[in-house]
Amino acid sequence: MAERILLIEDEPNITEAISFVLKRAGMDVKTHANGTGALEVIARVRPDVLVLDVMLPGESGYEILRALRADPATRALPVLMLTARGQEKDRDLARQLGATRFMTKPFSNTEVLETVRALATQAASAGGDGDGDGDGDGGKNGGSGSGPP
Repeated sequence: MAERILLIEDEPNITEAISFVLKRAGMDVKTHANGTGALEVIARVRPDVLVLDVMLPGESGYEILRALRADPATRALPVLMLTARGQEKDRDLARQLGATRFMTKPFSNTEVLETVRALATQAASAGGDGDGDGDGDGGKNGGSGSGPP
């Protein structure tokens, strides 16, 4: 089954380039263009990997990441943060909030593809359902790992 990737990025050229590269590699890519409604889209899509821009209209990538890490259903979701600002304080904040990886624009297509592949592999080895408990239910059964009786 193809990896489900959700890309939340407000710059159309970057969205198009990343989507093209990932789709060409056989991944199922969904996109969203702003911070507003991002958490609802994440809940609906249930991606294996989230590629999240830092600077978004409506709500920042940092705010979205903070909410994801506070929710047991998305706490283990691999998140690749993208930013045009590569300052150390930005990396530190992303790390503190729980970003899995951090990438500064501009980046190469190969770099994005390899990073997303590595994160998807990590997600699959952790259970592949985004909740990190290894039961494949996406958090529907309260994270018990036992599923329905």
